[in-house]
This record gives sequence, C-alpha cells and structure tokens, in this order.
Amino acid sequence: MRMLNLFLRCIILYFFLLLAMRLMGKRQLGELQPFELAITLVASELVCIPMADASIPIIYGIIPVFSLFLVHIIITKLATKSVRFRKFLNGKPVIIIEKGNILPDVMKELNMNIDDIMEALRGSGYFNPCDVEYAILETNGSLTVMPKSANKPVSPEDIGLSLPPAALPVTVIMEGEFLGENISKLDGVTKERMLTMLDRLNIKQEQVLVLLVAGEDVFLQPYKGDFITATLECDEDAEQSVTVKDAAMPDAEAEQHESVRSADPKDTKESEE
Repeated sequence: MRMLNLFLRCIILYFFLLLAMRLMGKRQLGELQPFELAITLVASELVCIPMADASIPIIYGIIPVFSLFLVHIIITKLATKSVRFRKFLNGKPVIIIEKGNILPDVMKELNMNIDDIMEALRGSGYFNPCDVEYAILETNGSLTVMPKSANKPVSPEDIGLSLPPAALPVTVIMEGEFLGENISKLDGVTKERMLTMLDRLNIKQEQVLVLLVAGEDVFLQPYKGDFITATLECDEDAEQSVTVKDAAMPDAEAEQHESVRSADPKDTKESEE
C-alpha cells in the first residue's frame, strides 16, 4: 500500500510540474533566461521532496510549484512592460567579436576563454574568427554571428533568380498512419491521391516512415531504402497528377520504380509524341 501511495504521488506531482512548465512557455533548456532557469531548477527540487517522502502531504509540493508559476507570470509581465526591468533581469547582448577581432576585455568580463568562443563559433558554422564581422553573446548564452559580406552564402536574390514562394512542409503520413487533420489543411491533397502515388511506387502505406507535402513537392522516406521526392501536378486525374522527379535508391530499386513511372499514361503519351 505504501508503494502504491508513493507511485500515485509521483504521477500526480510529475503531471502538475509538467503542466506548470508548459504554462510558462515552450523553450528548450538552452534558451531559458536566467530567471526562468532558476525557477525551473527550484520547482523540480521542491517537487522531489514530497515525491520521496510519503510523510509530507502532497499539497506541500503543489503549493510551492503553483507559487513559482505565479512569480514567473508576474516577472514576465513586468519584463514585457519595462525595458529597464528586463535588462536588469536578463542582462543585455554583448559584442564579443568585432570585425574579426576577439575582444579580450569582454572575454574577461564574461568569464569566457578562447575555447568557449571557438566552440560557440563552430556551433554557428564558422571555424575562423576572421570570417566574422560581428559575434554577439545573447542573454540566454547563445552566440549570434554576422559573417563578413565576402563570406555570406549566395542567395537567389544576389544572382537575380526569381523563385516561387516557399511552402511549409506538412506531414501527411507518419510511421505508416495518415494524419487526417493535416490532410484537410492541404488543397488538392487527399488520402486516395497519396495511396495512388504509393501504389505507383510499389510502396505500401505501412512501409512509409514519413511523407511530407510542401506545395507541389513531396518527400517520402520509407522504413527501408533511401528517400524519394516527387511532384504533385495540377491535374484532376489523381493517377496522372503524381510524378517522381528524383529517387535516391539503390540501382535495382531505381530501375523498378522507373518502370513504374514509365507506365504512367501521361509519360507514354509524351514518348509517343
């Protein structure tokens, strides 16, 4: 009976703590501001005490967590309304690399060393400080890097290339199951149309790890084999409106899928022409 009591106390306190953390907002541990991290650590410690000791009433774990949740809400509201309070609470971003030069005085002030800076730079995709125009240490400890103009990636706009608007990929099949709610958000995409595509590719629904649709582009990753990309065309005939544009598969499988594609009436018509 005592073991069952401890088990139930742990379940109740865990879900109450989880609820409180969710209400405080969705952030990863590395993105927490200092006051948020402090509240998270204190709350978890307070819950552990009544979890392990059955002699302590469970309410003694719930009330402190609820109190910390209220403190978090109040601090967040004050920080939203007052810039000064927000700077006092979280600090402010600091430039640590300027025009490729690491600033030793700032390093000393922040209690950082070269290893810390180089690790943060590598995490941002840069291995040499001379490639960086500015690097800013944010209040949550992350490093934001502005590369020098000569080291910026070339964008379509730089070369005058016009591209269609980007579309957000939507998961249609996940681990062999259709997500009906997601399908309803996509124009021209139906379960039957996706099943037709899978049938033409000789892939069963339960063999699909994930299938994403982004505009007219389809990404399909089966459990076995490499990914396949396809295009949804604006055609009323579902069977003719899905064409494979790329398949990263072993040669034998690629030949099999190529034969399936060539069986498409539309492809046959084009070959006859």
